[in-house]
Amino acid sequence: MDRSINFRGIAGSAGNIMQGMGKFVFGNEGIESKEDSYVERYLYRISNGTIPDDRRSAMTELQSLVAESRSAQMSFGAMGFPILLNILKEDREDVELVRGALETFVSALTPIETSQGPNTEVQPASVNSDLLSQETENISLLLSLLSEEDFYVRYYTIQLLTALLTNSLKRLQEAILLIPRGITVLMDMLMDREVIRNEALLLLTYLTRDAEEIQKIVVFEGVFEKIFSIIREEGYSDGGVVVQDCLELLNNLIRHNASNQMLLKETMGFDPLISILKIRRGSAFNFTQQKTVNLLGALNTVELLLMGGPSGEAGKDANKNANQTALAQKNILDHLLLLGVESQWAPVVLRCMALRCIGNLVLRNPQNLDSLARKQVGEEPHVQPALNAIFSIILRTSVAQEFVAADYVFKCFCERNPNGQALLASTIVPHPNQGNMHEPAIDMPFGRLVCWLYNFCVLLQALVSSDVNGDMEACCRASSVLSHIVKDNMQSKDRVLQIQLETLTPSLGRTEPVLHRIVTCLSIAASTEGENNQNNQPEEPYIQPVILRLLIIWLVDCSNAVNCLLESAVHLNYIIELASSKRYTACVRGLAAVVLGACILYNASHEKGRDAFAVADAISQKIGLTTYFLRFDELRRSLAHPLPEQHHRKELSRSSANSMSDFQEIEEDETNKDDQHPVLSEIFDSQFVNFLSKLEADIRENIMDIFSRTKTATALLPTELEQKNGEVDGEYIKRLKSFVEKQCNEMQDLLARNAMLAEELVRTGGGTTTDTSQRPNNGRERVQIEALRQELEGARRQIEALETDKSQIEAEANNQRNLAVKLESDLKSLSEAYNSIEQANYRLDAEVKTLRQGGSVPYPDVEAIKAQAKEEAEKDSEAELNDLLVCLGQEQTKVEKLSTRLAELGEDVDALLQGIGDDTAIPDDDDDDDEDSEE
Repeated sequence: MDRSINFRGIAGSAGNIMQGMGKFVFGNEGIESKEDSYVERYLYRISNGTIPDDRRSAMTELQSLVAESRSAQMSFGAMGFPILLNILKEDREDVELVRGALETFVSALTPIETSQGPNTEVQPASVNSDLLSQETENISLLLSLLSEEDFYVRYYTIQLLTALLTNSLKRLQEAILLIPRGITVLMDMLMDREVIRNEALLLLTYLTRDAEEIQKIVVFEGVFEKIFSIIREEGYSDGGVVVQDCLELLNNLIRHNASNQMLLKETMGFDPLISILKIRRGSAFNFTQQKTVNLLGALNTVELLLMGGPSGEAGKDANKNANQTALAQKNILDHLLLLGVESQWAPVVLRCMALRCIGNLVLRNPQNLDSLARKQVGEEPHVQPALNAIFSIILRTSVAQEFVAADYVFKCFCERNPNGQALLASTIVPHPNQGNMHEPAIDMPFGRLVCWLYNFCVLLQALVSSDVNGDMEACCRASSVLSHIVKDNMQSKDRVLQIQLETLTPSLGRTEPVLHRIVTCLSIAASTEGENNQNNQPEEPYIQPVILRLLIIWLVDCSNAVNCLLESAVHLNYIIELASSKRYTACVRGLAAVVLGACILYNASHEKGRDAFAVADAISQKIGLTTYFLRFDELRRSLAHPLPEQHHRKELSRSSANSMSDFQEIEEDETNKDDQHPVLSEIFDSQFVNFLSKLEADIRENIMDIFSRTKTATALLPTELEQKNGEVDGEYIKRLKSFVEKQCNEMQDLLARNAMLAEELVRTGGGTTTDTSQRPNNGRERVQIEALRQELEGARRQIEALETDKSQIEAEANNQRNLAVKLESDLKSLSEAYNSIEQANYRLDAEVKTLRQGGSVPYPDVEAIKAQAKEEAEKDSEAELNDLLVCLGQEQTKVEKLSTRLAELGEDVDALLQGIGDDTAIPDDDDDDDEDSEE
C-alpha cells in the first residue's frame, strides 16, 4: 500500500516535469509518450511488486530501455530516482536487484549520441547527474556500497561515481569532501581486483583535477606508492591505458603544487619515473600509440617538476633548482637526449617534448649547463656533441614545432650563461677555404669541448649561402640561434661583428661583415616573398620577423653594430622600405620600425649622414613620424596572442589520445588554431614582447629629444652677426637687435603653424596622409605634433578608465538596489507575519478576558463532561468484568474436574487447596475492580 501511494505521488509530480522538460529537450511530446508510459509501468512493477523475480525482470527491462532512449532517460530521472535509491537502502539482501538498480543508474547517466537534432540540446544524462548529485546523502549511500562483498555491486558503483564526476565534477568533489572517510574508501579500491582497481584509478583521476584539498588527502593516504606499484606491474611505458591513467593522476597531484613535489621526491624519489623513460637504443618500430602516450605522460611529469610551484609562490625557484639537481643526478639527461635527439624514428611530438624538457633541465643551472655541453650522442664511430646534434635538428627538420623545441634548448642554454655564449660565439668562424680557423680567445670552462668547436661552422655556412634562391629557411633558423648567442652579451656581439666574409662576387676580392650578409639575406627573403605572392606559392611568414629579431637584439646596447649597419646607405633605405611598404605584414613593418629606432637610440656616430639625427630625419621625410609611431601600435596588436608558456600544449587524457593524428599532425593542428604562425607565437614570447615595449618607450623619448635640439652641436654664425669694418658699435647693436626681432617673428610663425597642424591632427584622429606636401617640414613641428598626439591618447585612456569606473559603480549600485528591494520584501513579509501574530494574540486575550469575567461566551459544562466520561468508563469496566467472569467460570470447571480426578486417585483435595484463598494479590485486584466500578 505504501509503495503504491509513493509511486503515484512521484508519477503525478513528474507529469508536469515531463510535459515541459520533454518538450524543451526533444521538441515533440507525442513521439516520446509511449516510452514514458513504459518507464512508468516498469517503475510501478518495481515499486509495488511482491514477486522478486517479477521485480528483477522489470528492472532488467527498465535498464535496457534507459540505455537506448534519451526520452526514457529523462522520464527515469523525473520519476525513478527515489524508487531505485530506496532499493539501494532497503533491499541490500537482494543482490541481483541492487545490481540492476546500479546498472540502470549508470545507463541514465551515460550520454546517448544521436545524429538527429541540434547539438545544443539538453543532455538528459547531464540533467540526471545534477539531480543525483544534489543530495550529499546519495553520494554517501553510493560510497557505502563499495564495502559490499558482491563484485558487480562494487564495479557498477565505481562506474556510477565516475559518470557523476564526468558530468558534475565540482559538485561531487564538494560532496565527497563532506563525507567522513569518503576519499579513504575510494583509495581502498586501488587494492581491489584489477577491473575495479582500474575504474577506481580513473575515478581518482577525475576527482583530483583542480581540487587541492582532495589532492592533499589522497597524497596523505599514500597514493604515490600505489601509483608506481601499478605502473611497475603493468610494465612501465610498455603498459596499457592503466599506465596512462596513473601518470595522469600523478600529474594532477604535482601540477603547481610544490609541497606534493617535495613529498614525492622525499618518499619515492625519481627512480620510478626514470624507469618509465628508459627505452632500448635502436627500437625503431617499437613506438606504438599507447607507448607514445605513456612516454608523453612521463615527460609531462618531468616538465611539471622542472616548472616548480605556481608562478609568484615563495620558494618556487628553490624547489625548481632542487628538482633540476635531483633529476640530473639520476642521469635523466641521457634518456631525454635518446628520446629527443637520437630517436629520429620516434613520433615528432615525443621528440619535441623531450627537447623542451632538456631546455628546462639546464635553464639557469650551472651544473646541468656544463653537463649538456659535455654530452656526446650517437654510437661509435658516429659520435658528436649533443649541442651540435641539436643544431643539426634546427637546420634540417621539416616540422616547425621541432625547430621551435630545438631552438628552445639553445635559448635556455644561453640565458644568463655568458661563458656558454662566448664559447658558441668563438666557434663561428669562416669556412677553411675562406680563411684559417681561429682558436677561442677565452678560457672555456667546458674543458674537452675544444675538439668539436669546428663543427659549429655549419651555422656560418647557413648564414652565408650565396644562392639567391637558396635555403632561406636555414638562414632564418640559424639567425634565431645567433640571436640567443649575442643576447645581452657585448663580448659575443663584438666577436661575431668582427667576422669578415667574402662578398657574393668573390672575383672582386672584397669582404663584408656578417651583419651585412644578414641584411642581404633579409632582402633576399623579401624578394622571394614577392615572387611567391605573384606565383601563388606557399611561403613561411616567419622568416623575415626572425631575422629582424636578430638585428634588434644585436643592435641594442651595441653602437659598433649600429655603425656597421649604417656603413652602407642601402641598408638604411631598405629597412625604411620594410617599415613603410604595405606589401609586408604588420609584424614585419613594426619590427623594421624598431630596428630604425635602435639605430637612433644606440647611435654614437658623429659622422654626417650616419648619426642619429640623419636616421631620424630620414624617417621623418620618407615615412612620417605619425606613420612611424603607428607602426609600434600595429606591432603590439600583431603580437597580442596567447602566451605559449601558458598553453602551448593541451593536457593528455583519454579523449585527446584516441587518434595518432593528435601526435603526427601537430604542426597543421597548431597552425589552424590561430591566425599567427606557431613559430612566431613561440619565438616571440612574453619576455621579448615586454622587451619591445620598453624599447619603444625609449625610442619615442629619444626621437623627441633629437628634434628638440639643433641638428649639430656647433652652429655656424650667420654673416649678419659679424661686425663690419668701420661700423660703429651703436649701429652694430641696432643691426643685431633687428636680426633678433626677425628671428623671433619667424619662430612665432613656426609656433602658429605647429598649432594649426596639431588641430588638424586632432580632427583627423591621428590618421596619416600620403601627400608629402602636407607633412611638417621642420623637426620641431613634428615633435610638437607628437607631444599633442600623446596628450590626446592619455586623455582618451583617462576617459576609458573613467567609463570603466562608471560602469563598475553602476553595477554595484544595481546590486545594492536589488539587495534593498529584497530586504524590503523580506521586511514586508515579516511585518505581515507579525501583524497576524498580534491579531491572534489580541483575539486570545479577549477570549481569556471574557471567560474570566463570565461573559456571554458559552463556558464548557464540566459536570456533563465528567458524567459522560464516567458512563464511558462504566461501559468499559462492565465489558471487562463480563470477560473476567467467563474466564473464572472456565477455571472453576477445570478445578472441579481436577478435584474429582484427585479424589478418585485418593488425594486429599481440601489439603491441597488450603492457603490458596489467602493470596493477597487477588483481594487487592478485586478491591481495585470494585473501586473502579464504584467510580
